[in-house]
Amino acid sequence: MTIACPAKINLTLEVLNRREDGYHALRSVMVPLALADELTIEPSDTFTFRCSDASLENDANLVVRAARALNPNPKVAIALTKRIPSQAGLGGGSSDAAGVLRTALAGAVTPILGHDWVAIARALGSDVPFFLVESGALVEGTGERVTATGVLPDWHVLIVKPPVAVSTAAAYAMLDARPRPSRARNESVSIQMLTALQRCDFLAVEQLLSNDFHDVIAESSAEVRASVDALRFAGANNALLAGSGSAVFTLAPDAATIASISARLILDDRYARFVTSFARGSTWR
Repeated sequence: MTIACPAKINLTLEVLNRREDGYHALRSVMVPLALADELTIEPSDTFTFRCSDASLENDANLVVRAARALNPNPKVAIALTKRIPSQAGLGGGSSDAAGVLRTALAGAVTPILGHDWVAIARALGSDVPFFLVESGALVEGTGERVTATGVLPDWHVLIVKPPVAVSTAAAYAMLDARPRPSRARNESVSIQMLTALQRCDFLAVEQLLSNDFHDVIAESSAEVRASVDALRFAGANNALLAGSGSAVFTLAPDAATIASISARLILDDRYARFVTSFARGSTWR
């Protein structure tokens, strides 16, 4: 079985209170992208894992952890082709882990009976449950509460990945050092975003784009700041940090606008760029 494991962007990302278990409560509207890794699983006498990026071939890889969460001795050979940049806030590792779970749900990996799929997904990472849904979604709690949006509009995305990594732990620490107001759910920008996205209202979506990490990361990283500035200078009406970074993206309702912005970008070759679109329905399965 070969499946695509899509990247994601956060159209909103609200970091709420820090819980007693150390996790932060979140509220976010996330969408999968056509930019995707590729995962192939086939029967094998022993478990093997190969990756196009050899540096990721280790037991800490979420693909390996997901396979062993399903069965301590999985008899499968897994090959992963990486296209999503790492440490970018695009969810590549989480999507790959969810890909293993999705293949198990489709019968390609024999799991031990009695699994709580959501609990396994959440234990692997806060973004993993989202990738079990074949659409955009409102994600709440610590990632375990996922409300699907339905089929996504045919909108387009330009991503810039600067030559810098952002530590998620450090990003949270910087955010926690700043006072932040509490936000009631019925006043949440994410709830408003969910409605706008379901209505395919691009102008409303564009106005509601927000990420609590954006300012603190842009202030602390010259490379992230340069990516945001370059997108705006190239004509982007919006430029937002992806997740906790370091990638930055801009949206447009059509491919021509994204291509035009990409052509006008003034950044050196250290800044990778990806032209993609929202993934729609089962096209990324």
